[in-house]
Amino acid sequence: MPSCSDYIIEKIQDGVITDLQETKDALVQAADLPLSILIVGVGGADFKEMEILDADKGERLESTTGRVAVRDIVQFVPLRDVQNGDVSVVQSLLAELPSQLLEYMRFRKIQPTL
Repeated sequence: MPSCSDYIIEKIQDGVITDLQETKDALVQAADLPLSILIVGVGGADFKEMEILDADKGERLESTTGRVAVRDIVQFVPLRDVQNGDVSVVQSLLAELPSQLLEYMRFRKIQPTL
């Protein structure tokens, strides 16, 4: 029976992305894999590119070849948005992880086993 393990990469980002399209291309390819990428934005930088990579607004990432990501694998949280709130940065980062794993399982037609 197939099993499913989700690999997680955590990244701490302190500035803007200088290679946005290259990053999108890599994420579109990686969306086929059992992978989630958790990014914490630190500092006062403008993180609008990171929000694009997060794809929470419903728009999937598109590569330079026109290929669209099969799923969203990025969760981005600016530290300044959660520092003094009721929800910790860890809770915010992990919020989408279950749905990302389930989306991967549906994409690969993996049935949960008991």
